[in-house]
Amino acid sequence: MDGGRAAAGGAGPSPVAAPPHPTAPSSTPVDVSSFIHTPCYCEENIYMLCKELMRIGVADPIGTDLYVVFISNEGKQVPLWHQKASTSDDGFICWDYHVICIQSRRNKGEVLDLVWDLDSDLPFPSPFSQYVSDAIQPLAFGDSKYRRLFRVVHAPLFLQSFASDRSHMKDPTGNWIQLPPKYAPIMAADGTTNNLHEYITMSVDDVADIESMVNDVYSNKHGVVVNETILPRFFSRLPGSHP
Repeated sequence: MDGGRAAAGGAGPSPVAAPPHPTAPSSTPVDVSSFIHTPCYCEENIYMLCKELMRIGVADPIGTDLYVVFISNEGKQVPLWHQKASTSDDGFICWDYHVICIQSRRNKGEVLDLVWDLDSDLPFPSPFSQYVSDAIQPLAFGDSKYRRLFRVVHAPLFLQSFASDRSHMKDPTGNWIQLPPKYAPIMAADGTTNNLHEYITMSVDDVADIESMVNDVYSNKHGVVVNETILPRFFSRLPGSHP
């Protein structure tokens, strides 16, 4: 289990296409300890991380270069490596779901995407290729129930649409399984108070062709679902947010 929230107001979400040549974010150094992190609330942690990256100028001011990525599958069993919560030397753990942020960066045609994972012991942030090879890792057991799916949501849409009342972190008697963040639960711009399940629920049937997904990620508030094979190609096809 892994997840975070902040109240929002205003109109409903609208598509925000990634501009071809916005102003490049600053190269302000960042340290993982400077970000809000509540154990087991990875979705809220990433929500707050996106806000902070925008605020300090590391990301585009409205987050057009940021993508929130939910990692899960039908069985809610997703193996990942290099996770701080692990008790093994290689950082292996099997989450029901996990959430990271991928920053789409380009420089003279070169893809320089970064992964922001507050729960990883890899460099912060990590080059996308390193994170895929070290943290995700191709599964040795191939086509199995452990195959990961990735719901990719454009950050401007996510920050308007996401909500959680944290009820998934309470037991049947209403006690906290894990203590929640100290700030108020996150509410969507339209007043929705809980839709976490809509983001973590995904199936192989949700995976479409790569061309349509590259377009749909900018208009669908729930993003698009890609599989392990498509993931690197999907991000390489995005327009990026750097000249």
